[in-house]
Amino acid sequence: MRGSPPRVRRPSAVAPVVPIRSGIQRLRRPFGCGLLGAAAAAMLVAPARAVEDVLLQLPLLKTGFSVKVSELSSPQALLQGNSDLAELDRASDGALGRQLLAVFNKPLPVGLSRAADEAVGSPMLEQALLILSSFGNVDGQTTDLTGAELRAALQRSASGNGAAPTLRTLIQALPGKRVTLNLQQAERVLTRLAAQRRQAERLLAAAQRTPVTPVPAGQAVRHSVVQLGVTHRPKPLELELIQPAGNGNGRLVLISHGLWDSPSSFSGWGDLLASQGYTVILPRHPGSDNNQQRAMLAGSVPPPNQQELQLRPRDLSAAIDAVQEGRLGLRGAVDGRQVVVMGHSWGATTALQLAGVRAGSNELSRCSSLNDPQRNLSWTLQCSWLQGLANQDLGDGRVVAVAAVSPPVSLLFPPGARSGAKAAILMVSGSNDWVVPPDPEAIEPMRRAATANDRLVLAQGGDHFNLRPGSDASGGVLGALLLQWTASAYANTAMPASGWGSPTMALVDVSKGLN
Repeated sequence: MRGSPPRVRRPSAVAPVVPIRSGIQRLRRPFGCGLLGAAAAAMLVAPARAVEDVLLQLPLLKTGFSVKVSELSSPQALLQGNSDLAELDRASDGALGRQLLAVFNKPLPVGLSRAADEAVGSPMLEQALLILSSFGNVDGQTTDLTGAELRAALQRSASGNGAAPTLRTLIQALPGKRVTLNLQQAERVLTRLAAQRRQAERLLAAAQRTPVTPVPAGQAVRHSVVQLGVTHRPKPLELELIQPAGNGNGRLVLISHGLWDSPSSFSGWGDLLASQGYTVILPRHPGSDNNQQRAMLAGSVPPPNQQELQLRPRDLSAAIDAVQEGRLGLRGAVDGRQVVVMGHSWGATTALQLAGVRAGSNELSRCSSLNDPQRNLSWTLQCSWLQGLANQDLGDGRVVAVAAVSPPVSLLFPPGARSGAKAAILMVSGSNDWVVPPDPEAIEPMRRAATANDRLVLAQGGDHFNLRPGSDASGGVLGALLLQWTASAYANTAMPASGWGSPTMALVDVSKGLN
């Protein structure tokens, strides 16, 4: 609304934490009561006795061996113990114990505690818990799992010197009688999660951090919300508009949010871009936003379906149409014939679709392979898309460039999907992203399909949640990068090698190291 007062920075908006017990129970049925699920119960049961015994299931031997948690602290403690496993360890002269203790003392995925802080209430956190909880269960415990409870359990299991939690310290943080642990599955999952970041770590080690250049001071910005009637949705589409308070440059940027997220999580990008003259539109995708999540968990609507894969790009195209037709009451003239689109997670996938990258169901058979080395949390979402995917081109020729942050793509976009897309692609992935890990979801797709105009930037220490800006008017970790990418796209020039680094996290362009 034009009469609203100008501002540079929005007040912090924190989405309410929604209990996710119903969603977890629905999703977890094939898995049973999980080990990390019991961590949540730990926060709700008092008083409680800490777990003292672990029953190790060894599938190849079709039997199990008990061990005291206290015996897992060191090889010496195990050799001196009196459990079944301690007896076996003595018989092997300590060889068995050394191998088992390596599993118990292997750190859980890097950044798990920090990500839990930032992911309370998120659907991807639910999926993370499901995979990690497939390690085993805690006898006699029921689950009431929320992100806040996981965060508390992980904080309790971390060592005082800041080291990451391990299976052993997590078990020690649980109340209950006994933990049953599938050792083979635990080792397999932890090893796979670590392997899915090794290429990223090597690329980062071989490249130099991008220098930081301060973003020039910009003008004040105005926020407003409008309703746009569209033919593909039963109700009007809500659009958040962020515009320069003064003269704009007439250029348009759209930002697409992720699954069960909202435009407010990305207003920081919009504020930064608008302060530099761009007009920014953040559509709310009603079939997969945080309002839909609340309604789903209340039992009033079903989960997002495959139709959203087609509806989300149409939301963006409808917004561009409205700009060209002058139906949004924007300040000054804004050109809808050339557009830059950004997105995070599912929103990044949406941006790639709008760029002309064509989805296909070629990789559907991989969804049933539990031991695929590239299997990761995002496959849960991608496989649900592939189940009913209509092979449809949703590209919009007005899009000249996209910035895709942490997009799940390895199954959705088969080899050759990039060939029909003319827009330049910037892909960003965090080295510590265990939800959409960098190797299978960013590095490999870019290695086989990137063009000379595309870029892959890795954020050292970035995870699936801390690359979002929230209401930070400087754009957060990626603000300068996205601003420079947008300016270069509109100038039809290559993105420079400097001027877009982050003072809080190392950003590295690894595009040249992919071949």
